[in-house]
Amino acid sequence: MATVAVLGAGGVGGMLAVRLAVSELHRVVCVARPETARAIGAAGITLEAPDGTFRARPAATESLEERVDLLVIAVKAYDLDAALARVAPEAVAEGVSLALLNGLEHMETIRARLGDAVAAGAVGRLEAYRRAPTTVVQSPPPVPLVTVSTAGLAPPATASVVSVLESAGIEVRTLPTDAEVLWEKAARLAPLAAVTAATGRPLGELLAAPGDRALLHAAVEDACAVAAAAGVAVTFSAQWAMIEGMPPGLTTSAARDRAAGRPSEIDAIVGAVVRSGRRLGVPTPTLDRLLVELEAA
Repeated sequence: MATVAVLGAGGVGGMLAVRLAVSELHRVVCVARPETARAIGAAGITLEAPDGTFRARPAATESLEERVDLLVIAVKAYDLDAALARVAPEAVAEGVSLALLNGLEHMETIRARLGDAVAAGAVGRLEAYRRAPTTVVQSPPPVPLVTVSTAGLAPPATASVVSVLESAGIEVRTLPTDAEVLWEKAARLAPLAAVTAATGRPLGELLAAPGDRALLHAAVEDACAVAAAAGVAVTFSAQWAMIEGMPPGLTTSAARDRAAGRPSEIDAIVGAVVRSGRRLGVPTPTLDRLLVELEAA
């Protein structure tokens, strides 16, 4: 039985922790802030999902000292430094780490703390949020997709990561480089985060309003142009088709956080694409303007 630690018990981390725990194939440890760790230790975690309501009692701790086979890093980008400080590097010295963060700029920070055995990952087909310290809500569809880079791991380690995720009912695919994994998501998430946060509207309303639809269209064009300059074959047509196929009620965590007055990942998601564009000499006028407006607000 493998030991899997989940760093961050929010929407993504909480969902994974519950699904891994109920599979009864792994020992699961949640690593969280002290108050969250205490709440999970006392009550476990409840996942309200399209395929049912699941309750699990994973172990919980505010700092990870024990050795684990897999560490899943599922924190918000602005919490990354503080979260990594709760993990002893020795805990993953013989294991591997999977970084499931939004954005483009986190891999160097994680590897500097935990070593080279870190795979970049990206979560798709998932809208989940923590409604309470021990309750996570997952919207349809019931089966998320996780894309994993094979660049940072030996083949047996990659196979182990894939096996753990699949045991939780997650669909997994692999890509050969970190850049492909991160840009494939960033090319659509940055525009979606920027426009949903700026307008406060869900995707269906954005696509139905000609002005908002054009704004989102232009933002996706910006992001895809930067991805192409970075050497990643992300096409506008493919990204736009995925966006049009998403549920009309979809929004983004950045938009929800901004509406609630909480810190958001706008800089990590949108700012990272804009900064990449500047480094590569690719203009991003729409994302640039949205970022300025969001930062000013």
